[in-house]
Amino acid sequence: MTKYRLIAMDLDDTLLTDDLTVSEKTREAMAEAIRQGVHLTIATGRMFASAKRVAAQVGLNVPIITYQGSLIRNLLDEEVLYERSVPYEKVRFLYDYTREHKLHLQTYINDQLYSFDDGDKLAAYAKQSSIPYIVEPELDRLPEGNHTKLIIIDDPAKLDALIPVLKPLLGDGVHVTKSKANYLEFLHPEGTKGHALRFLAAHYGFPIEETIAVGDAWNDHEMIEAAGLGVAMANAIPELKAIADYVTLSNNDDGIAHVLEKFVL
Repeated sequence: MTKYRLIAMDLDDTLLTDDLTVSEKTREAMAEAIRQGVHLTIATGRMFASAKRVAAQVGLNVPIITYQGSLIRNLLDEEVLYERSVPYEKVRFLYDYTREHKLHLQTYINDQLYSFDDGDKLAAYAKQSSIPYIVEPELDRLPEGNHTKLIIIDDPAKLDALIPVLKPLLGDGVHVTKSKANYLEFLHPEGTKGHALRFLAAHYGFPIEETIAVGDAWNDHEMIEAAGLGVAMANAIPELKAIADYVTLSNNDDGIAHVLEKFVL
């Protein structure tokens, strides 16, 4: 049986229950895995500051994967191990396109959320991750720095129709994915959870075959496919379940604890 030494877990709808907490059973299973020398990490679309709070609550002490894989950063000294950002010309294109078509657009610079639009979409997004934000309608008035990730928030059907329109316009310089049905995200092509998992395994000197990745949404598919064992939650989208090696219990039924107990402990 393969000895798994690195486990990467998505946060929302995977490690976190629907009320955005980690159950006691899952906490205990994670603590036992850490005591046995297994490296547990988070792989999330959230910003570092938001993910760091959750990681601290469950006792993680290793680098965490944030922004869909665009940023890997140590928890303790916050050293950046891996970073990718969206090319500025693509940022400018998305800004101009969303202004013309009246779409809600957000961006992250230096782990700070900036929104070009105020309103309910922004408020709901920020509340879910408990993060502050700054509203600035003008791209040229944002501070200098790399754009780690941009997001369009809208009705799921509208975003699904928008993907085949934007992909050819953006070309190969941008990775397009959805973390939730109403979040359309834009990243560097090497800013995926799959790239990040491979990097972190190599960083520790672990073969990729000794990794487990667990997720629920399509933005998890790169790491599900890359890992030695790719696991989908019971509440995952059907497309992710179809490519996973194993389907665990739901996020509200200790799915992470079940994976750790079955394959690690």
